[in-house]
Amino acid sequence: MASHPLTFSFFLISILIFSASSSSASFQPFIQLPTTTNDRKSHVDDDLYCSSWHLSIETNNAGSWAEIPSRCLSFVQDYMTGQRYISDSEIAANYSLAYASSVEIAPDGKDAWIFDVDETLLSNLPYYQAHGFGSETFDENTWNVWVDLAEAPAIPASLKLYNELKQMGFKLFVLTGRSENQRNATGKNLMFAGYTGWERLILRGPSDEGTLATVYKSERRSVLENEGYRIRGNSGDQWSDLLGFALAKRSFKLPNPMYYVG
Repeated sequence: MASHPLTFSFFLISILIFSASSSSASFQPFIQLPTTTNDRKSHVDDDLYCSSWHLSIETNNAGSWAEIPSRCLSFVQDYMTGQRYISDSEIAANYSLAYASSVEIAPDGKDAWIFDVDETLLSNLPYYQAHGFGSETFDENTWNVWVDLAEAPAIPASLKLYNELKQMGFKLFVLTGRSENQRNATGKNLMFAGYTGWERLILRGPSDEGTLATVYKSERRSVLENEGYRIRGNSGDQWSDLLGFALAKRSFKLPNPMYYVG
């Protein structure tokens, strides 16, 4: 005798439901969504991350920053004591010299080039090697002791550029954020490192204390322009050396991943 179709269908559905319910606890989908994490940096190689961080601070994409990331201390140490820093400084100087060679020097002696001091003309690497390459909180007392020693060496590429510009006929101005009471030590250190023949060494006076570096340096450049100088070039390791007003025709940023001056 033939089975009734409705009875067979009900029986089949019951089997399927029972099978699904008994295996649901062990069911795993073929496609699984990735687990998310809030700490994406932990999956990025430190050297890769620090290289990108370095690019961001040198191009001013990072804006104001207070200290180097702890994971980048070894990166900064290796950079500052290795060939990469030397090469980057040389490339900056080469581009500066290429531009300077295109300037038509006027006979009136008013074509000027401005240099910063620290990490531009002079290297304070001996000081920062003893103080965590910028990872430690800045200590003005130990810094002042270092400045008074007047032993900071020249950055070789900058010394070569400085002398080339002097021979070409540029008037060289040294504009630093150091205080006026450090004039003697700064001048002594510059000459010790091989720099001579600057037109003027400009330091912060009492009225400049507390003024943002960008404002202070802009005001001093403005004074030079009012004296009739044409600021053809400006070299500095901080964006505050180069930005603001009374700008140079061309500005050249030297590398410095150790500290930021706003």
